[in-house]
Amino acid sequence: MIGANGAVKTKTMRAISGIRPASGGRITFDGEDITRLRADLRVVRGISQAPEGRGVFPGMTVMENLDMGAYARKDRKNLAADLDRVFTLFPRLAERKSQVGGTMSGGEQQMLAIGRALMAKPRVLLLDEPSMGLAPQFIQQIFRIITEINEQGTTILLVEQNAQQALSRAHRAYVLETGRITKSGTGRTMLADPSIKEAYLGVA
Repeated sequence: MIGANGAVKTKTMRAISGIRPASGGRITFDGEDITRLRADLRVVRGISQAPEGRGVFPGMTVMENLDMGAYARKDRKNLAADLDRVFTLFPRLAERKSQVGGTMSGGEQQMLAIGRALMAKPRVLLLDEPSMGLAPQFIQQIFRIITEINEQGTTILLVEQNAQQALSRAHRAYVLETGRITKSGTGRTMLADPSIKEAYLGVA
């Protein structure tokens, strides 16, 4: 999902996750109307979010942050396997298990935010601007890992300012303008669209 500033992308993500009440319409997931469902119960249903600005718990260690991601899970016996998955995706987190989240770099905090969201074992992972403010080497790494997570079977709804990176990976893409979808299609089709190139890729 791409769009200019003020397109209500983050508010849309917050409404889907349940952090913000929907101002209208309905939100359905797997055939169920979840519009009024509490945020924690949406996590139980399989919707997890790594929010804009990373939002790690700065006073907690990496391990404590990851444990918080699994707070709503009942299948505790599988936590070790999912923790191993997170550490395989993000080896740097494994190296910094005892480090306090607030002392990590921006790229490392983004890894931690995504890892924490994965510990909820989501069916749908919401990622809001994961590349924002990151150094180029971290951007490439984050997008590579996002692709890997998707290939492992997790659906990802991605809001991203880096349209080139997002559209080149997306199966479906949407342009949001002031809360309304104005254009949609496959990622490849949108990437080749002249109006998209001019507005979001800087190509006339």
